[in-house]
Amino acid sequence: MGARKKLAAEARKEALKTQYFAKLNSVPTSPRKMRYVADMIRGKEVFLALGILKFSNKEASGRLEKLLRSAIANWELKNERKAEAGLLYVKELKVDSATMLKRLRPAPQGRGYRVRKRSNHVTLSIDTLTTNEQN
Repeated sequence: MGARKKLAAEARKEALKTQYFAKLNSVPTSPRKMRYVADMIRGKEVFLALGILKFSNKEASGRLEKLLRSAIANWELKNERKAEAGLLYVKELKVDSATMLKRLRPAPQGRGYRVRKRSNHVTLSIDTLTTNEQN
């Protein structure tokens, strides 16, 4: 590895040490359904978001709740202290489409209809509230 690439890689690693995130790859739910649940908690305080997800009827909310708990655990591990209410918020929540399974379903007169089974990738990052953001 060249010196320039090594410096860039080290800078990326240092930047990741101050970011607190969790990723969930290849979730077998359509991105549209996952985005519906993600929009409910984007920008909210983490414990409020956990409450919203816990009492939501959507199937995707269970997966997002587990992912949010993982992001909180990552923050606690890197900062070596427990998360308190009002301290953390959901900074960014991205839902991207992943691979699509393509299947055929029998149709009338010998035809076949294509069924697309969609999946998605979810990236959730949390951050601490500063005094400017709390007001």
